[in-house]
Amino acid sequence: GKKAITLKPGASFFHHADSFAMVRGGHLDLAVLGAYQVAQNGDLANWSTGKGGVPAVGGAMDLVHGARQVAVVTDHTTRDGKPKLLEHCTMPLTGVGCVTRVYSSLAVVDISDGHFILREKLPQLSFDDLQAVTGARLHVDGGIGDLTPPVMA
Repeated sequence: GKKAITLKPGASFFHHADSFAMVRGGHLDLAVLGAYQVAQNGDLANWSTGKGGVPAVGGAMDLVHGARQVAVVTDHTTRDGKPKLLEHCTMPLTGVGCVTRVYSSLAVVDISDGHFILREKLPQLSFDDLQAVTGARLHVDGGIGDLTPPVMA
């Protein structure tokens, strides 16, 4: 539904065409997107036509090419338990080698030199259990921090 908002000092709004001009002009520091799949080399698959749909990638393709960094926020697995972090994407790609960090429901993973580097994980989840639901090898570079999920107020 529609809700009224109040702009805070420094806030702005503009036409969506202007927003894509900023993206295409390389003026975006970070794009945060969802994903169906992320490959260990940073490839991203985040669009699908679905059953009977018309092919359309939306603005995600512009975002992955126009932003300086691309982060993904996603569940670690699909609804049926299949990994979303893979050696290679099997779905149509939105961007090649564009993702630098993944914030999943179980872990925070950086992508560097074609590898998933585990930075944080839920403390109750063992490394081996996390590896079992990840479709590519997780590497550790230094320590592994505890991922603290946000608390809903």
